[in-house]
Amino acid sequence: MHEIIRVAPDSPVFGKVKPGEQLAKINGNQIRDVLDYEFYSYDANLLLNLKTKEGQWKVMRVKKEEGEDLGLTFKTYLMDKPRSCVNRCIFCFIDQLPSGLRESLYFKDDDVRLSFLTGNYVSLTNLSETEIQRLINLRVSPINVSIHATDPSVRAMMLGNPRGAQGLELMYRFAQAGMLLNAQVVVCPGINDGQVLEQTMEDLKALYPALQSVSVVPVGLTKYRDGLYPLTPFTAESAFDMISQVEGFAAGCLAEFGSRIFFLADEFYLKAGIPLPDEADYEGYPQIENGVGMLRHFKETLLEAIQTRHFTRVPAPFSIATGTSAAPFLHNLMATVMQKYGKLDGQVHAIRNDFFGPDVNVAGLVTGGDILAQLYGQNLGERLFIPRTMLRHGEEVFLDNMTVTMLTKQLGIPVIPVDPDGQAMLEAIFS
Repeated sequence: MHEIIRVAPDSPVFGKVKPGEQLAKINGNQIRDVLDYEFYSYDANLLLNLKTKEGQWKVMRVKKEEGEDLGLTFKTYLMDKPRSCVNRCIFCFIDQLPSGLRESLYFKDDDVRLSFLTGNYVSLTNLSETEIQRLINLRVSPINVSIHATDPSVRAMMLGNPRGAQGLELMYRFAQAGMLLNAQVVVCPGINDGQVLEQTMEDLKALYPALQSVSVVPVGLTKYRDGLYPLTPFTAESAFDMISQVEGFAAGCLAEFGSRIFFLADEFYLKAGIPLPDEADYEGYPQIENGVGMLRHFKETLLEAIQTRHFTRVPAPFSIATGTSAAPFLHNLMATVMQKYGKLDGQVHAIRNDFFGPDVNVAGLVTGGDILAQLYGQNLGERLFIPRTMLRHGEEVFLDNMTVTMLTKQLGIPVIPVDPDGQAMLEAIFS
């Protein structure tokens, strides 16, 4: 049973179901977790079995619109404990974290329910046959799979788990059941690139259209790798080769299916010094949360905003902090802004990642401590903008536990998080 802690005022059961009561069944179906709750509460006519705070059972009939949310909030989001990872991935970023960070950063999530609910990518290695069948019965969709390689032996080795060999088999079962899929391939040079990647793309292509998109991203390596599997970062040359291979394969998919299916992370283009693909090539940005097309989207939304927004006053001086890989790109965009609105007193600062090491150069992994160490005492103007991706989701805390408030106090000017959107940045500059 699952304790209800809040009933939304616009809920179809507001005033009838009370906080503190426990939900047991919907339409005779036992509710085990949030998947059951979402699936069985979808219908227009429901029969709820609840236990009151006094320990009495009650049955309630509910009529609502099909698909309308019941408006119940439970004691835990999943209505169950989160499922942790059972793998020992050779590229696991959590294994590369230093000690002393907040405890939640060390939890290895691999919960297929969060894949459906929040878009997390999962390996599928911790599912029993009963759980697999339940996912199929409930038609949970989409499921986002960290596949990395379809060769059974390569995937099992990369995940450090013999059950990793079943990855492609499970994806086929889900596709045959009518479920939608997305996939992610973290490429480790010398392990799952080259011919292994070619076979992976061939195998995944066969799942289309159930498989909607695949992101191909480079392995992230910090300086904290003592005792871990030896991995090498991408170079400009190997990034160029990756672009040639994946874009070539994607072009064939476009000709055959009308979709590229496979999309490369922005990091490859920045590393190789090659311009980003056109916006149309991203097909609506299905993998933007994996850093695929994020910079192109930022540029396009900024250019669109420049065409429609007119400002008459001169904005206060400002600075922007970002990762070393995106800094030149952002610097060029600020030059475009200046051409439109006249010279602005603004600077872009590339923050070297001393916390995680020189091979980590994306903005989302920049820490507050590195910003402070590298910008303290500099003339930053009256405001410092940072991409919100540097912070924990829904909070104002950097990966090193420094808060935006702490950084603001130390630098002596407001530190303002901005959504990774060009229009949001333009509005912030002129606010």
